[in-house]
Amino acid sequence: PQQGGQPRPQQGSRPQQGGQPRPQQGNGLRPNLNQKPAAPRAAAPAAPQQPAAPRKPIEIRQQAPKQKGPKGENNFTAATVTRTTVDMRTSEVNLDKYNERYEQIAPAGNLRDNFAKKQKLNQKSARRGKPVLSRKEREEEKMRRLELERQRRQRLEVALPEEMTVGELALTLKIQASEIIKKLMGLGVMASISDVIDFDTASLVAMEIGAKVTKQVVVTIEDRLFEVEDKEEAQEPRPPIVVVMGHVDHGKTSILDAIRKTSVVSGEAGGITQHIGAYQVQVDGRPITFLDTPGHAAFTSMRARGAQVTDIAVLVVAADDGIMPQTVEAINHAKAAGVSIIVAINKMDKPEANPDRIKQQLTEYELVPEEWGGDTICVPVSAKTGMGLDNLLEMILLVADTMELTANPNRMAKGTVIEAKLDTGRGPVATVLIQTGTLHSGEAVIAGTAVGRVRVMTNDKGQKVEEAGPSCPVEITGLAEVPAAGDIFNAVEDERLARELVEKRRMEQKEEEFKRYQKVTLDNLFEHISEGEVLELPVIVKGDVQGSVEAVRQSLEKLSNEEVRVRVIHGAVGAVSESDVMLANASHAIIVGFNVRPDPTAKANAERDGVEIRLYRIIYDAIEEIEAAMKGMLKPKTEEVELGRAEIRNVYKITGVGAVAGCYVLDGKMVRSANIRVVRDGIIIADDKMASLRRFKDDVKEVAQGYECGITLEKFSDLKNGDIFEAYEIREVKE
Repeated sequence: PQQGGQPRPQQGSRPQQGGQPRPQQGNGLRPNLNQKPAAPRAAAPAAPQQPAAPRKPIEIRQQAPKQKGPKGENNFTAATVTRTTVDMRTSEVNLDKYNERYEQIAPAGNLRDNFAKKQKLNQKSARRGKPVLSRKEREEEKMRRLELERQRRQRLEVALPEEMTVGELALTLKIQASEIIKKLMGLGVMASISDVIDFDTASLVAMEIGAKVTKQVVVTIEDRLFEVEDKEEAQEPRPPIVVVMGHVDHGKTSILDAIRKTSVVSGEAGGITQHIGAYQVQVDGRPITFLDTPGHAAFTSMRARGAQVTDIAVLVVAADDGIMPQTVEAINHAKAAGVSIIVAINKMDKPEANPDRIKQQLTEYELVPEEWGGDTICVPVSAKTGMGLDNLLEMILLVADTMELTANPNRMAKGTVIEAKLDTGRGPVATVLIQTGTLHSGEAVIAGTAVGRVRVMTNDKGQKVEEAGPSCPVEITGLAEVPAAGDIFNAVEDERLARELVEKRRMEQKEEEFKRYQKVTLDNLFEHISEGEVLELPVIVKGDVQGSVEAVRQSLEKLSNEEVRVRVIHGAVGAVSESDVMLANASHAIIVGFNVRPDPTAKANAERDGVEIRLYRIIYDAIEEIEAAMKGMLKPKTEEVELGRAEIRNVYKITGVGAVAGCYVLDGKMVRSANIRVVRDGIIIADDKMASLRRFKDDVKEVAQGYECGITLEKFSDLKNGDIFEAYEIREVKE
């Protein structure tokens, strides 16, 4: 078709100027635009005109003239030709019948109103042949669909985990995430599609849309392997488990040996043939299990691994010596573990024994004897003569009766590894203490990352046994590797699942090693407080004198606020020891030291376990730093870098020079420009600058480990043999 949609003229005719035939108007003059187009003459022999459809454009049909018109007009053949004229002056122009290509694109019905809103063809075709609903019928259909949706959601049952994202909840409930976010906003929770919400919030949203909610139970390998908690009716009384603690040389081992000798059956060949770290004694036909551990170190080590082994702690105090530093440590360890304490006042056979003084000292540590109106049992004993041992055992049974200790013997065994070693002939050997259930020979066991089958089981008397019940210590062989002391062991039925669990634990152990730095330190204390993780900050205080320890304890405890409470769990005089680090690791505490230094073993263990040790010379610095850490304003600017340690072997007095220390470098190196800290018996006595460093007669810049050197200080000269020089320097911390 030509431009403008005009029909092509027949052959032999010439189109009018303007591309459109002009309607004939009577006298042939220019038509009046305000006048309606004239109707065709009735005498025209053209085909009868069809009635126009509604809203169709006006069509004018005209008979071609028979005579030849004047020059410039169209010439037609003698045959009668019908010419169609389309009126372009209206908004409704029917062009579809003259344009076949346009008919292929859209039906003519779409051109009824050019100003009507366009509609998708598929929607129109989809409605073709369907009845048109009234407004009332549409509302009824909408309500019917809403009712069906509500019934569908009521039938929807979902199991939600402990935590999930908003997007996961939307997928579970089969609705849009935007709907979930709207519901959460109504509950006062602002969350995006990727935010994690807890089970309670997710269940409220799910129940609001009509879904039935249950909590998703995640069945782990441990749940499949280990039995669930025992019922009360299955519980039976079990023997108490006792650990003996106290200061060195106060008679712990002597009391244990005396108790063991009284329990040996007369006539037994050789008495007790073997020491396995734990044993049982019979008192009036009732057994008591004693743990023979080296002091409270192993006790705390097991607690650090989550093993609550003991029920009662016997605190041994020498009547002629009184409470000593390790006694205080033992008291704090037992209190932190939450076990009952019985005080055994030993060495009552000595003439200088003074039990009343011991009781007076115990009240300073909140252990008030029963004779003075408290609840702490104090028993005078003598390991040398055997006096009071029977009374001590009776008191242990009395406390055990008040605790109502029970266990279920009719289940798979569960307990704790007390000791473990690698024997040349037998392989890995572990001493285990069964806490509930019964262990049988030949059963598969798992302890930490060790798994295997019990090949040989030996009791504390060296006798082979086939089974062992609650509170019974036995030595077992057959594990694939040596477990760690304090590991929880379980007897299992499926050894294959146990090996899968071991692989999983090994992976978790590797991940745990990378997370050691996430322990609470002063640097990240405020972050943990903000997240609601820290409600209590345990602190261990070590100082050079008792007065400073008490002053620091009181000052730190005054820093407690509504969000976090500072609690000093242990305070003592002396250097930071390995026992302090173990207690800090078990209690997630921070060690604060004043004018003291950690010994090398304690320092290495602190770095390994991620325990923070803060050392100060001024008490106000410690208070300000901890207070700033609680407020989130702690900004460490400098750090102390230890360069080396040297021991003074000889001190020479030289006129005009002063005291020259002949030293042997123990580790690291001594640098001439370094600061020097003088440590005597674990206590800092001076902090000075190095004046000179010589090797033989030569001035040197540094002396490495294993070499001797001569050192003079700028100010301090009261040096003695055995003093330790610690070389260090202060460096700025790059943030």
